[in-house]
Amino acid sequence: MPKLFVIQMRILPVTLSVILIAGPLSKVYADPPNGISAVVHDSVITLDEVELAIEQSQQFRSRPRSNVGELRSAKLEELLDRQLILHEFKTAGYNLPESIVDELVQEESRAQFRDRATATKSLQAEGLTYEKFRQQLRDRFVITALRQKNIASEIIISPHKMETYYQAHRDDFKLEDEVKMRMIVLNKSTEPDQPDARKLAQEIALKLKGGVSFDEMSKLYSKRSPRSTNAESFQVSRLRKELAEAVAKLKAGELSDVIDTPEACYLVLVEETHPAHVKPLNEVREEIEKDLKSQEQARLEKQWIDRLKKKTFFRYF
Repeated sequence: MPKLFVIQMRILPVTLSVILIAGPLSKVYADPPNGISAVVHDSVITLDEVELAIEQSQQFRSRPRSNVGELRSAKLEELLDRQLILHEFKTAGYNLPESIVDELVQEESRAQFRDRATATKSLQAEGLTYEKFRQQLRDRFVITALRQKNIASEIIISPHKMETYYQAHRDDFKLEDEVKMRMIVLNKSTEPDQPDARKLAQEIALKLKGGVSFDEMSKLYSKRSPRSTNAESFQVSRLRKELAEAVAKLKAGELSDVIDTPEACYLVLVEETHPAHVKPLNEVREEIEKDLKSQEQARLEKQWIDRLKKKTFFRYF
């Protein structure tokens, strides 16, 4: 008797949510594939599919050209894993009722297209048939649900493991000298009708030292210096040299002298200083736990995929 795949009906709402926020479905090229990248049992992964996966990847924009080959290999592995999971579904005796697929299609159609007629037209414009759209939703559901079934989601990370990770990666949690400050920035100009920035900065500095509030001066000159009205935090090492040198000498509550640079004159009020330090474990515990859980899930998924590879015919080309 075949297994009823939706025995675990409790995962259906979660899986539906995952599907509905997972992004646009893959576009299908109308032209025949120009080559084969891999075969999993009787399913073919084409070069076009790999290139399309690269094209759709957000990583592609940020990776240098020298790493495109690495990205291509990663995308091929992702497509191979998908086919291995789908083959496991076919051969393990699972069954997904068409009523569940109908529900998926209705939810996605309402979310993206409002009605079936609009969906059909929009899909055609993207080179997709309604049937292919339905198949992709079905495959996505199967892959998500089988991953949930075979990879533990409730992973417990022990305090000892978090402590060990923290000690081994202390440099990752190191913070440089940081300062929270407000600035009045007076840009220099060669226009004859504009005031001399350095002279104006000196006048403002005298008023500030005479007791006029920085807030009053920053509001008065905010048209010339919009940034002056809000305090901002900066890593001292990332400030331009003239500012970094001046700020490094100031304590919380102190005002700088006029800081003269080729482009502008600055007046800085330091509100807070934060010396370089390593974040304590209690501040990064949640971040560490998340990273370790992600690593463990990746390890468990790799183990599962390796088991699927051992019992399924596949070949690279």
